[in-house]
Amino acid sequence: MGQGQYDLRSVSGFPAEQDGQVRMRAAWHGGLTRFPERCIGYGATVDLHAWMTADLAAVRSKLFDTVVRLVPRDRWHEQADGGGATLAGLLLHVARHQDLAVNTVIRNHPALFLAHREALGLADHPLSVGLSEAEDRAATAHVQPGPLLHYLTTVFDQTAEWLQPLGSLVLDIEPNTDHRLTHHAGLDRAELPWLYGMWEGKQLWWFVQWPVIGHGHAHAGEAISIRNRMGLSPF
Repeated sequence: MGQGQYDLRSVSGFPAEQDGQVRMRAAWHGGLTRFPERCIGYGATVDLHAWMTADLAAVRSKLFDTVVRLVPRDRWHEQADGGGATLAGLLLHVARHQDLAVNTVIRNHPALFLAHREALGLADHPLSVGLSEAEDRAATAHVQPGPLLHYLTTVFDQTAEWLQPLGSLVLDIEPNTDHRLTHHAGLDRAELPWLYGMWEGKQLWWFVQWPVIGHGHAHAGEAISIRNRMGLSPF
């Protein structure tokens, strides 16, 4: 099926059954499993597509509406209370992980970071920059708010564009994560054993559940905490 074999645009959804039968959907249940829309018992169903879309929008709103909009750009490199991560570092980190998960691993495309790297002022830094939980201040000090916001916006836009027509598709496929990280993002297992180790052997649903949504929510909360410690809480 070629390089697009696991791009979810090319994966067939569950077809409608004959009359009297039910359509099978992908749904969250300790992962993503398939179960009938018409369930026995509580009779409730999980609309996976609506859940993913809403949760992605929630992550985006937390970052853009409660942090980016409220914190002046000239303070994005400030360490609140004299220590910890900066907003510039957190926003780069969130964008990089979502970019890798959706564009590189799920869609089997080059990371968007490769096209934004020079504008971000990171052309002379390793391709792993921004991935570690510990911020590299020597690197993020070069990142200007304008190009960073453009990269972050593009990542969220691309994820939403991919997600919008997704529907109920097969998400229990295990991609060749090692190959994609190496060949579509220029990363090296020897440099990033923790990332390769965490992401290998995972099915597609996991990359939506954690690197995009769970990880995004976690760092959005951290960014809100930084905003508050700067004295910029609107409440």
